Amino acid sequence: MDNEIQLISDGSGVAVIGDPTAVERFLVSEGLPSTDLGLHRLGAVLNAGAAAAQTGSELASNSGRWVKLSKESARAIDKYGLRTSSKSGLSTGVLKGNKGQIKGFVEFTSKPGAILTNPALLAGAAGIMAQLAMQQTMEEITDYLAAIDEKVDDVLRAQKDSVLASMIGAGFVIEEAMTIRDQRGRVDEITWSKVQTMPGTIAETQAYALRQLDALAEKMEKRSKVSDLAEVAKDAEAKAQEWLAVLARCFGLQDAIAVLELDRVLDASPDELDGHRLGLEKARKNRLDLISQCTARLMARMDAAADTANTKVLLNPTKAPGLVQSSNHVSNVILEFHERLGITHDRESLEAKRWTEAATEVRDRALETGADKIEATRRLGAETFGRAMSTTGRLSDRVAERARRLRSTSEDNDD
Repeated sequence: MDNEIQLISDGSGVAVIGDPTAVERFLVSEGLPSTDLGLHRLGAVLNAGAAAAQTGSELASNSGRWVKLSKESARAIDKYGLRTSSKSGLSTGVLKGNKGQIKGFVEFTSKPGAILTNPALLAGAAGIMAQLAMQQTMEEITDYLAAIDEKVDDVLRAQKDSVLASMIGAGFVIEEAMTIRDQRGRVDEITWSKVQTMPGTIAETQAYALRQLDALAEKMEKRSKVSDLAEVAKDAEAKAQEWLAVLARCFGLQDAIAVLELDRVLDASPDELDGHRLGLEKARKNRLDLISQCTARLMARMDAAADTANTKVLLNPTKAPGLVQSSNHVSNVILEFHERLGITHDRESLEAKRWTEAATEVRDRALETGADKIEATRRLGAETFGRAMSTTGRLSDRVAERARRLRSTSEDNDD
C-alpha cells in the first residue's frame, strides 16, 4: 500500500488518500493545492470487531487531502479515468506507483484499499468532502461580503426590516454552533438543537431578497422611454448589490447548516449519511437554480435597456449613456455574485456609444444617402430656373410687343 493512493471525486472536489509520502508526491507532481480531509472523523462509521480495528489502524496510518475541482485540477484528475458509480455518483480509483514514483495510470485492483471497499467509509468520505466544498464556498462568500461591506452597511447592519433582522440573528446562532463544532470536532444533540429551526428563517429571508430583485426587473419591463429606464436603472444600480449581498449571506448560512447537519447525521445515524448527503446536494442545486433564474432575469432586463439606450443615444444624449453604465454595473455585480456561488455562464459587457460616435455615424449616413438628394435638388433647381427664365423671356416679349403697339398707335394719332 505504500505506493498506492485512493482517489474519490464527487464532482466538486477530489479526496486523495494513502501513504502520506505518496499523497504528497502525487499532489506536488500535479501541482494541486489541497486541504486536510480529516480522515480521523471516519472512525465514527466503523463497527466494532477485529475487521473494524484493522481498518481503523489503516486509516490512522494514511493521509487524506482534499482538492477543490477547478478547470486545472479537473484536467489533472480526468486523465486517470476514474470509474463512476451510478448509485452514489462518486468517481473512484487507485493510482499505483512504481519504485517510489506515481505513474500516470489508474489500476483497479481486487483490493483497492479500506475506503473504496467499505460502503460506510466511502459514504463518510463523501460526506466530509461535501462539507469541505461548502466551507470553501462559505469562505468565498465571507470574502465577497467583506469586499463590499461599506456598500451594504445599511442593509446588513442597520436593517429595520424584521425579516432581515431575523436572518442576522440566526446568523449569530449558526456561527456560534460552527465555533463549537470546530472546538469539539463534532455536533452533539445540544448544539444541533440550537440551529435546527434556523433553515426556515434563512429561507424566508432568501425569498424576500429574491422578490426585491424581481421587483427591480419588473420595473424595467414596464418602462419603454429612455428617460424612465434610466431612472429605474439608477435605482437598480443602488439596490441590486445590497440584495445580492443578502442572498449571499443566506446561501452561506444554508451551507453552514448543511455542514452541521452532515456532522450530526455522521454522529447519530452514519448509515443514513450517503442518502442525506445526496438529498442536501439536490436541495443546494435547487437553491442555486432559483437564484440563477432570478438574477439572470434582472441581468437580461438591464441588457435590453442598454440596447434601447444605444439605439436612441442621439435623441437622449444625457440619459442614454448613463443608462448603459447603470446596466453594466448591475450586470457586473451579478456576475461577481455568480462567481462566488459557483454559477457559471458567458456574457459580454455592453458598452455605451459616445455622443460623438453616434453623431458621426448619422452624419456619415446622411452624407451617403443624401448625396443623391442633393444632386436631385440641384437638377430640380436648374430645371425650375430654366422654366422660370423661359417664362420670363416670353413675358418680356409680350411686354415689348405691347409697348411697340402702343407707340405705333400714339404716332398715328399725332398725324
